[in-house]
Amino acid sequence: MENSHWGIRIRAFRKLKRINQDEFAKLTGIPLSILGKIERGERQATEDELKIIAKNLKININELKGEI
Repeated sequence: MENSHWGIRIRAFRKLKRINQDEFAKLTGIPLSILGKIERGERQATEDELKIIAKNLKININELKGEI
């Protein structure tokens, strides 16, 4: 999946949960600058980052990947 698609899905799920980017960065332990780059499609999230993001969004990683 392209970086921008990951970012769009992450941002959409985060906003659905009504969590701002700064708060989400603190929840996940992913630096705000990195999280912003992931959401903008400027950087690919690692598999570990995707797992952390999915866990903190309380969704299945396959749902985050768009496989469900």
